[in-house]
Amino acid sequence: MDIQTRKINFVQEFLRLRNIKLIEKLEKILLEDKAKEYEANLKPISIDNFNKMIDKSIDEVKQGKVVNARELKESVKKWK
Repeated sequence: MDIQTRKINFVQEFLRLRNIKLIEKLEKILLEDKAKEYEANLKPISIDNFNKMIDKSIDEVKQGKVVNARELKESVKKWK
């Protein structure tokens, strides 16, 4: 059985579930595995690159290329 067929079968079975505890367990497994996969793919940056990022951020603040938290929240509300 190919992966697409397996996913469709899984989703169909999932949609039939009525047991909230089982749904919570499956959600937990999915989130934990996604987090593990994400962490496994993280790569450290060099101190030099890190310092360049900091310098760039400082320059952007000096140039006024920032948005305060209130303005950002208001902007996000309009996205919906």
